[in-house]
Amino acid sequence: MASLVETLVDVLDREGSLYEKLLGLSSRKTTIIIKGDLKALAEITDEEQCIIGDIQAAEKQRVTAMTDIANVLNMDVNSLKLTDLIQVLEKRPADQRNLAVQRDRLVAVADNVRRVNGQNQELLKSSIEMVQFEMNIIQASKRAPQTANYSRAADTTGECLGYTSGGFDAKQ
Repeated sequence: MASLVETLVDVLDREGSLYEKLLGLSSRKTTIIIKGDLKALAEITDEEQCIIGDIQAAEKQRVTAMTDIANVLNMDVNSLKLTDLIQVLEKRPADQRNLAVQRDRLVAVADNVRRVNGQNQELLKSSIEMVQFEMNIIQASKRAPQTANYSRAADTTGECLGYTSGGFDAKQ
């Protein structure tokens, strides 16, 4: 049982470290989003994906360790939580303390990751809204009112204010 708890503590420690790396990347991502640097955003997203893969692997190891501990304690695997396990370990204060420290660390860093990712999500929504606003302005400028220029046939030429249909003019 002691080795199972130590294994669980080690896995939680590794998982906490991975979440701290993810938190660092998410914090860096905030400044990148504000700058609008798409290349750096793509790079940091790739790094995040690698760390998320490592977190998923550690999570599988944690589930395996919890399953083994639940089997030894003859408890239901699905209902056994870390807080329950901490209470069960009252007679082993060192293991109880180590497990509680790792659990608290993991909860705190996961909450910070969730908070920073929420901020990044709001920034991205604002950026998307800004792009849509700018696209609407561009589209509206193409639908500007026609000028009062008349042709020889005494009808309007159909030209719009501030809009030219061509792109690049090599003659200028």
